[in-house]
Amino acid sequence: MLSTVERVLFLKSVDLFSAIPGNDLARIAAVTEELHLEEGEQFIRQGENGDALFLIIEGSARVHVRSIGDVATLGERELVGEMSILDAEPRNADCFAQGNVTLLKLRKAEFDDIMAEKPEIARGIIKVLTDRLRIATASKD
Repeated sequence: MLSTVERVLFLKSVDLFSAIPGNDLARIAAVTEELHLEEGEQFIRQGENGDALFLIIEGSARVHVRSIGDVATLGERELVGEMSILDAEPRNADCFAQGNVTLLKLRKAEFDDIMAEKPEIARGIIKVLTDRLRIATASKD
């Protein structure tokens, strides 16, 4: 299990949270849940309403869209399900552990409370999401 300090250091190393001050990251770290998964375990189900994002501490995850197939493999310091902390819409893909995986889970409800007090955190997340959208859109041209 990671200590709160280790969680803060990890969060600081993830693009989504890199610009957030340490004391705000400590609040986020305190409400995360550490999960340990084995090969093939599913932690996101396509079509279910999202209520959390997941940050990969160790290992990798396979992202699978049922109508397309595997669309990505995500590794350490990457995240999945980040749109779910902004809305509670149905998930776009399934996600499975590849080998042994350690994740931090951040639930929308807890994150909403923190964002209400610190709107700059929401702005940072929106920036990362719009950057990803620009990259995805540019690659289709």
